[in-house]
Amino acid sequence: MDSKNNTQKFQHYTVMAHEAVDALNCESGKIYVDATLGGGGHSELILQKIQPDGRLIAFDVDNDAINASKQRLKDYKNLTIVHESYTNIKQVLQNLGIKEITGGIIFDLGASYHQLTRQERGFSFMKDAPLDMRFNADSDFSAYDVVNGYSSDDLKRIISEYGEERFTGRIVNAIVNYRQNKNIETTLELAGIIKSAVPKTGEKIHPATRTFQAIRIEVNNELQNIKNTLNDVLTLLSVNAIISVISFHSLEDRLVKQCFKYYSAKCRCKPNDPVCHCKPPMIELVNKKPITASQQELRENPPSRSAKLRIAKKITSWEN
Repeated sequence: MDSKNNTQKFQHYTVMAHEAVDALNCESGKIYVDATLGGGGHSELILQKIQPDGRLIAFDVDNDAINASKQRLKDYKNLTIVHESYTNIKQVLQNLGIKEITGGIIFDLGASYHQLTRQERGFSFMKDAPLDMRFNADSDFSAYDVVNGYSSDDLKRIISEYGEERFTGRIVNAIVNYRQNKNIETTLELAGIIKSAVPKTGEKIHPATRTFQAIRIEVNNELQNIKNTLNDVLTLLSVNAIISVISFHSLEDRLVKQCFKYYSAKCRCKPNDPVCHCKPPMIELVNKKPITASQQELRENPPSRSAKLRIAKKITSWEN
């Protein structure tokens, strides 16, 4: 498939595009990172603002996203697209000879609209497809392995923690009983098992929503990746550089909030420590409460309602 056709098929709404990018205070001559390239919407706005001498490094593990964005951004010369997870930012920048992110970095976390709705990717409980849910199609580990290979206890752990599902026990029992006779192969097969296991509650969301979210998070190690990467990135930022993070569910937002709170605190001592030896705050919060999508954006793209944007500025470097 050529990149032009691929671009036409790749659908992605850039959430809070201007709010997230404007926060970076983009300037020519500085280095910026888009940790989650996706459809290239945030990257394009950054590139427009950093001409002629700025530089943007953009990361993604999804070949569909990379091919679409290469076509969209083909006229920009100061862009480097890297087929890598944002978890490898530190090593990739080192390989590129970049010691610090002098301007800022943006994260747009979670799965893209394209990934969630592309039938063969296996993210959706509304379309039949093999159980997959991998952001990186080159990975050997998929939703099939979680659903059919995890023990009852492990399934309960991830669905309870990552899905915050109140009917976890019923769902896991149904999955385990079903797979005693045959493996669960497809998304609709799994969705049907979940639907039959839980009582009707009157909720508007599909009963499989939280379980599918939990499995997706486990397959892609999303929460641990976010936590590790935020810690790495803050050390890579130059003083006065900005970090801008969009999250889409409470677990992601909680991690970002906790990280920002820790590094912006004046004291991080334990309650029983007699004397404070804490380093000064590394960052300051640009917005204490998360920014949410405008009414106009909600009309254009209703899924934006769950997005939260947190922004912080590096104010001190900590010596090792």
